[in-house]
Amino acid sequence: MEMYLQPRAASCSVSGHAFRDGDRVASLLARTDSGDVVRYDALESHAGSLQPGGFVACRWVQVFRQHPKEENPERALKLTAETLFLTLVDPATEATPETARLVRFLALLLERKRLLRPKGRTPDGLRDLYEHARTKQLFEVPAIDLSPEFFVAVREQLTVLVGEPKAAQAAPGT
Repeated sequence: MEMYLQPRAASCSVSGHAFRDGDRVASLLARTDSGDVVRYDALESHAGSLQPGGFVACRWVQVFRQHPKEENPERALKLTAETLFLTLVDPATEATPETARLVRFLALLLERKRLLRPKGRTPDGLRDLYEHARTKQLFEVPAIDLSPEFFVAVREQLTVLVGEPKAAQAAPGT
């Protein structure tokens, strides 16, 4: 799963004020009516005024930090399952039910691709532990029940990000 998105904005899409180090920035991914996946960034205090066109796939809040000069901006533009997972599990990102669900699904996907290795559960049993194969960093992922409702909700989120599956699309003229 790969797609290209615009990088994190330098200013609030609601107020136009430039982000400063330490600002709490709410971000969301939405599929517009034209089918494009768009990222919106706004100061958390203005996030309620954000009116994205289309269906919202996920939201998260992070503390804004300037990109280091040596960071490769082209690499940051490429959104893969791995980079989305790493963004959503970042300790600076506040979990919501929709991001927790997406994180759980992405962990399963990345485990299958051998990019994450399962390492058991937390002592309270509420989170699964995964080790990132490349960095050896440990991540805690919500141990959400993999019910049919879980997969229906994930499918809706993924449909926003990658579009309808080919078999589910209507044939021309129907």
